[in-house]
Amino acid sequence: MKQDLYHQLNPYVRLKETEILAPAFYEQLIAADLPKIRELLNATGYGKYLTAEFPNDFDAVLNKELLASYSELVERAPVPEVVFIFTMRFTLHNLKVLTKAHYIGENYDYLYLPDGFYSLAELKHAIETGKSAVLPVSILDSINEVREYLAESAILQGIDVIYDRGFLKEQRRLGEQLGYPELLKEIITFIDLTNIITALRCVLQKRSQAFLTAVLSSSGSIPKETYLNFADKDITALRDYLLTSEYADLLANAITGETIDFAQLDRIKDNRLTEMFASAQTQAFGPLPLLAYLNAKEIETKNLRLIVTGKRSGFTNEQIKERMRMTYDI
Repeated sequence: MKQDLYHQLNPYVRLKETEILAPAFYEQLIAADLPKIRELLNATGYGKYLTAEFPNDFDAVLNKELLASYSELVERAPVPEVVFIFTMRFTLHNLKVLTKAHYIGENYDYLYLPDGFYSLAELKHAIETGKSAVLPVSILDSINEVREYLAESAILQGIDVIYDRGFLKEQRRLGEQLGYPELLKEIITFIDLTNIITALRCVLQKRSQAFLTAVLSSSGSIPKETYLNFADKDITALRDYLLTSEYADLLANAITGETIDFAQLDRIKDNRLTEMFASAQTQAFGPLPLLAYLNAKEIETKNLRLIVTGKRSGFTNEQIKERMRMTYDI
């Protein structure tokens, strides 16, 4: 059974979980000023990446730690594609950056982020030729769709739209291929909530049905056509529909009346995925502990970025707490 493949990896994942920052540590960070935050982080796994430019280069620090964790698990995981579900967002970033660089004649190689799977050279070759022996078919399809689009349009924003849609499609395809129900459920929930947030933004901005067709994914559990019906309607019509959907309880506090709290919606999306993986703490077999650790590491990155950015921007401690993503004690 595929579940048995993880019996050797999961004890190691449990060990890695002990390095995840605890809720009490976040309380110390929030109460501290930037010099104290650096002092506290020096005692964690992030300490080896901190430089004299902290906090100005903190995003680079976070990326280094996150990618180091992912790369290690790619080597150890019995099914590396499970890790790719999480590192795929770096692939997406790379495709966007390198495609734009190619078409405007600039060199953005320095913005490349290792995803543990595809090298800079492999991605550049695919973008330049439309061919690849290593990339998944659906990602290569997105590259070629971008190539066709740019043959007729000079608006670079379309690159992001095409790649974002392809990203969600590949997430769903890979989730179905891997055959882990808990992973597929997480992916579908992620796509649904992404579509919901995108649709709300589009309807508020009075975007056309054609625009919604372009930016929404067809890979969620709610058909894309459902959202298209609200393209020419008031936001309250979409709100009323959502408040009768399976996500009603989740969304209720963020979409009251004509007020849409998008910051809260993003937080709700992240928290929902964390809740879905919480049961990993009591599961000894299968990929769920690995998935929960990958999710916890990503949430840790978001929370640390929020704290440091919030301190630099003059947010109060309460404002930072309101924006923090859910964590749990390991």
